[in-house]
Amino acid sequence: MTTVAAQAKKVIMFTTPTCSHCTTAKRYLREKGIKFKEIDVSRNQKAAQDMLRKTGQQGVPQIWINKRPVVGFDRNKIDRLLGL
Repeated sequence: MTTVAAQAKKVIMFTTPTCSHCTTAKRYLREKGIKFKEIDVSRNQKAAQDMLRKTGQQGVPQIWINKRPVVGFDRNKIDRLLGL
């Protein structure tokens, strides 16, 4: 069950279409009822550069929860940042 606090978090996910971990992360957030904005960095070069500049990482998924990055699908960190 999703808490009101988790639903109020601003969540942005940087993905690519061929990333299996991205698919898993998106499914997980949807199952938890978390709304998120998805940005496909294979189609948005500016977003890819911004992501790299902020984290030093090119890997996806990158899930930003209230401007705090989670690189990769780290369920424990995602839950902690969302307050689940």
